[in-house]
Amino acid sequence: MKRDSRLSGVLHVLLHMAELDGPVTSEVLARAMATNPVVIRRVMAGLRDQGYVRSEKGHGGGWTIACDLSKVTLRDIYDALGSPSLLAIGNRTEAPGCLIEQAVNAALDQAFADAEALLLARLGEVTLAALSAGFHERLVARGGRHDLEASHG
Repeated sequence: MKRDSRLSGVLHVLLHMAELDGPVTSEVLARAMATNPVVIRRVMAGLRDQGYVRSEKGHGGGWTIACDLSKVTLRDIYDALGSPSLLAIGNRTEAPGCLIEQAVNAALDQAFADAEALLLARLGEVTLAALSAGFHERLVARGGRHDLEASHG
């Protein structure tokens, strides 16, 4: 099963955007994420619908943060993405006829549910502001300044 990295990618983009004074285009964000601008626009549209970002069209337009980073959790962003699958493992079959496989599935289903509940709770405890603070600690330690395009050039 392929890993879904949308949450990580969106958080990455949002933190870059939070460092900028003005709008940033889908093209610039796409270059930073090594993806297509259409992918950025599709993901950002979902975040816009939830009020986390806004977009402006035309010359000088682009995407900007529209929320208070201290009030938005990783869980909020996860939910805005449509709650993608958290675990890349699962049962071999969902409705087995074998009693042994039914016992295995029951045990694994409970373990998966417990793991997902724990992960979702943790995502609900971490704000975008906390991620930003972690970035700033690293930036100060490196003695640098933020430059979206230079970071990913």
